[in-house]
Amino acid sequence: MLGIDKQLEVIKRGAAEIISEEELVQKLKRSLSTGRPLRVKLGLDPTAPDIHLGHTVVLQKMRQFQELGHETIIILGDYTARIGDPTGKTETRKQLSEEEVRANARTYEKQIYKILDPGRTKLVFNSQWLAPLTFAQVIELAAKYTVARMLEREDFARRFREGLPISIHEFFYPLMQGYDSVALEADIELGGTDQKFNLLMGRTLQREYGQEPQVALMMPILEGLDGVQKMSKSLGNYIGIDEPPREMYGKTMSLPDELMVRYFELVTPVPLDEVRSIAAGLAGGSLHPRDVKMRLAREIVTFYHGKEAALRAEEEFKRVFQQHDLPDEVPEFHVSPDMLEDGGIWLPRLLQLAGMVSSTSEGRRLIQQGGVKVNGEKVEDPNFKLIPADGMIIRAGKRKFLRLACRS
Repeated sequence: MLGIDKQLEVIKRGAAEIISEEELVQKLKRSLSTGRPLRVKLGLDPTAPDIHLGHTVVLQKMRQFQELGHETIIILGDYTARIGDPTGKTETRKQLSEEEVRANARTYEKQIYKILDPGRTKLVFNSQWLAPLTFAQVIELAAKYTVARMLEREDFARRFREGLPISIHEFFYPLMQGYDSVALEADIELGGTDQKFNLLMGRTLQREYGQEPQVALMMPILEGLDGVQKMSKSLGNYIGIDEPPREMYGKTMSLPDELMVRYFELVTPVPLDEVRSIAAGLAGGSLHPRDVKMRLAREIVTFYHGKEAALRAEEEFKRVFQQHDLPDEVPEFHVSPDMLEDGGIWLPRLLQLAGMVSSTSEGRRLIQQGGVKVNGEKVEDPNFKLIPADGMIIRAGKRKFLRLACRS
């Protein structure tokens, strides 16, 4: 293992808050003197099947703990996922079935190993210790915390003030997550800053059960491609880790310049000294933002798809966006006669039918914003009626291309 100062530098990389750093130092000292690795816990609720870069911020931190030689434990919360984390929610979440949770968990397992070393990762389900609890033990767990303390939690407090319903079972979510730390005797728990209440619950319950409290290490919430909202699939500002190299590279290149250093620090393995050098180069003007962003896109694609795929994605990006060429592969969409009216089709409807937008209203907006081209010519009239021709190229936004097929 590295010395304490070196370990601390790695552990603190990108961290938003550590409770407490003094306790962390003491745990590291004991680990070095005894040779016993620290037990580092990360809980993931498989409430949705796909992982994006925002989810990987804590997974990258877990990977760093692996490289430091510590014991890393991923908890797939098959029990907690049935409730759903109430953090930031204004209403009770729909409970998932066991089948839904297990299906999502299988996808999670496959995806997390793109970041973590399978040989160093212990993967467990929290049903292993939560399912066997008797009702008496559940009452004992619930007695460790008061309703008043639960209502200190911002989302619960807001719902209580506004007269919105709070189901009793939602109070069990933080208790269950905290009990995970008791069951595993965790030394450190990772989570986003939005998980602070849950992580501190683990410390409280460990004390109640006679254990040394874990250190809570919180990572920042990653902004999405819009540079404002947190990365989210529902907001469409995400980069999925299973996306093709071309899509991943192109999305990264749309990132606001001011977020590049943050992305280098939080979602790439680029050494911290090098990240600092990049930041200094950007601030001093010795590095061009475009070149830095291309390096960032290469790093992200390389991590998930390999160096060759990253270089191919970069070459295609240059060809399409700098030289205004077409990508190597353009999907084909067959225009059938029943789609046409008087030989033409309303362009927003064509965009929707071809899957380039989710609705005709989105198609209208994209056209009005100047984001649609037909054979390289921008269309700005949202009422435009297209007369389709075989081989016609439609471009929607920066990365979506389509070749029309009008053969009968």
